[in-house]
Amino acid sequence: MKNTILSVAVATLVMSATAANAVEIANWTFEVSVPTSAGPFSPESGAGAATGFHTSTATVYSNPSGNGSTESFSSNNWGVGDYYQFQVSTIGLFGVRFQFDQASSNTGPRDFQIQYSTNGTTFTDFGSVYTVLANASPNNTWNPTTSDPAYSFDVDMSSVTALDNQANIYLRLTDASTVSANGGTVASAGTDRVDNVIVSANPVPEPASMLAIVTGIGALAARRRRR
Repeated sequence: MKNTILSVAVATLVMSATAANAVEIANWTFEVSVPTSAGPFSPESGAGAATGFHTSTATVYSNPSGNGSTESFSSNNWGVGDYYQFQVSTIGLFGVRFQFDQASSNTGPRDFQIQYSTNGTTFTDFGSVYTVLANASPNNTWNPTTSDPAYSFDVDMSSVTALDNQANIYLRLTDASTVSANGGTVASAGTDRVDNVIVSANPVPEPASMLAIVTGIGALAARRRRR
């Protein structure tokens, strides 16, 4: 029991020391990189590239109101396997966190799958298929002034250590079914849009920081032995 308590305390100490130093790798608000094509688009802060892909050559990429901002990244003619992709570097970083706002029109796609890759070719599903709200009544609709957290996703991908310390990682939001946001069938005019996309991670601790962590662990163990 004592060893279990000590292990939990050690894990907490390490996570606290690293999480407090989490850094933003890239942030796309699409206010400067206003989408009118499949991209690539640079983030408004940080470094990386956002792109879209649709099998249909009739797809139109556009920039309607975001979730509390003027612009977003939107497209129509969705089919299963179509996606938005965000590429960044995690050199010197670990514990990826992926945040984004996403909404569909009534006839846009409802079901999406997060996927990741380190080579841009072979992708792996992360978690289960998730659902996107319809950007229509009775839900609050996206507008330039008010952000609605109901449309926000915050995904902890730290369990995927393959994404740590990589020259390039690729995160996708991939259409996973033909079901529309209103429960019908996705229509060619149906749209999906994303906004406020943030990729962040933790820096690998410097030797001095690791020494402080180890010292703290040693002190904790000593206190437990005295008890």
